[in-house]
Amino acid sequence: MAVVSDSILARSLMTGRATKFGLKTEAFGAKVVPRWAIGKGGKVQGKVRFEVKSTVQITGLDEAKEPKEELGFDVVSEGELREKGFLGMRKTKLVCTIGPACCSIEDLEKLALGGMNVARLNMCHNTRDWHRDVIQKIKRLNAEKSFYVSVMIDTEGSQIHVLDHGSPSSVKAEEGSMWLFTAQKFEGSRPFTVQANYEGFSEGIEVGDVLVIDGGMASFEVIKKVGNDLRCQCTDSGLFLPRAKFSFWRDGKLVARNNKLPTLSKKDWADIEYGVSEGVDFIALSFVNDAESVRQLKNYLYMRSSRSTRVLAKIESLESLQKLEEIIKASDGIMVARGDLGVEIPYEQIPTVQEEIIHVCRELNKPVIVASQLLESMVEYPTPTRAEVADVSEAVRQYADALMLSGESAIGPYGQKALSVLQMASSRMELWSREENRQSILHQRQLGVSLPDRIAEQICNCAVEMANNLGVDAIFVYTKHGQMASLLSRNRPYPPIFAFTSDNGTRMALNLQWGVIPLLVDLSDDMEANISRTIELIRTKGMLKTGDVVLVVSDLTPAHLNSTAFQSVQVKTIF
Repeated sequence: MAVVSDSILARSLMTGRATKFGLKTEAFGAKVVPRWAIGKGGKVQGKVRFEVKSTVQITGLDEAKEPKEELGFDVVSEGELREKGFLGMRKTKLVCTIGPACCSIEDLEKLALGGMNVARLNMCHNTRDWHRDVIQKIKRLNAEKSFYVSVMIDTEGSQIHVLDHGSPSSVKAEEGSMWLFTAQKFEGSRPFTVQANYEGFSEGIEVGDVLVIDGGMASFEVIKKVGNDLRCQCTDSGLFLPRAKFSFWRDGKLVARNNKLPTLSKKDWADIEYGVSEGVDFIALSFVNDAESVRQLKNYLYMRSSRSTRVLAKIESLESLQKLEEIIKASDGIMVARGDLGVEIPYEQIPTVQEEIIHVCRELNKPVIVASQLLESMVEYPTPTRAEVADVSEAVRQYADALMLSGESAIGPYGQKALSVLQMASSRMELWSREENRQSILHQRQLGVSLPDRIAEQICNCAVEMANNLGVDAIFVYTKHGQMASLLSRNRPYPPIFAFTSDNGTRMALNLQWGVIPLLVDLSDDMEANISRTIELIRTKGMLKTGDVVLVVSDLTPAHLNSTAFQSVQVKTIF
């Protein structure tokens, strides 16, 4: 393989496909400083510049050898690329909650084939042995079937409003039926009896108050209070799920309950320790009310394990909304838990709050998952409502990084169909947004503090603008910790982002980033060799063809100071 470079290329690219791009060697005139040029006190030493290089890959030389190295390509992404091409690849990531309905290795494989990027395990349910079995099955599928599904555990949190009716599946509460809500402990289930997980769950509750299940799945009126027990009558029938959350309302207003419980309970810390030992990729922290609990967990993980485990904060309370930006800054990502959030704020505010959270996450370069009740009807029925499909499409239009199934996959009989709905709806909305040129304009809030970080940020901003304007087929980024891939994703480019990394933790974390296809490869200090080798590997697999154009950036430190691949934007045309 040979590379033609510098000024000769500017003229070379005026032929063939590059002619329509109108490429110029001076696409951007910003002066940028590499790390090695920064002296004491942050001052610049010597004259340095930011180069936008246009290079052409020429293949087919006699001396070229077949590469022996394997490219760590996810089998689903590879199939999607072959079928739909670069621009047809789905960019919105999909998260599935694993439960009794989908925990067999056969069902897990079907979900992975259907596009599941992240498997979520809710520590509210099942035993640790059950969770361990599921994690081992996912790792086995990844190893044997070339999937790369990440694993997330979701802590229970210190929320006292949790009820269990003792059944592993949902129970229908009929209007007029009488139920006993109690904190008494007993094994198994009793007819019309529900356990609360906290003895003081009924403190301050009065006869006539309304008990609402899971934000409105079913409602009960408090008829009688006996000690800590509540005898209630169902006023609005509906499904009563295992481990359902509940709230109390009085005169149309939420009854405030300040229980002064920590964000992380003793059980949560034990679950986190378990998750670290099992090598999970994400920990979703429930009922976060401030940034301190997030920082506490991240510090613990840093000291506890050399493996990089990302911490996601779940936004599901009024307190978390009031401290939204500081929580986002402290976390590695956000989950918009609309079900619980809808209990705390008027439900008519949910759409605008969701859009605001997504927007702030993009500004601060943190991935965001939209969760809860996306396809709730598919817990019981094989097809979604049209309103649910519109809801899913709206989250995609808002450029959420990921969509999440909860009960639809965990306990519903149509989990694979629900995943298919997410896949089709997101792909269609992404295509429409691109065809209609509806790319969201993001206010570029400067994130970097140090000069090198600001350089990387500006390079990624410019690279995405170039990629969109030039109509390149793909963006290649070479990254150690995923920061530059994340910055590219933040700008939501039209072409997919192929992130090459030698760190498996980075690769699994990037599974949650919009538009990023992470690839695990051995990277050397020679960036030019990395670029040539990975392009040839993809070409050998038949996924790059003559005339394809890729844009290349990197955040890897070069072996030599004169490397042209460090802090530069290169455009390569395959011939």
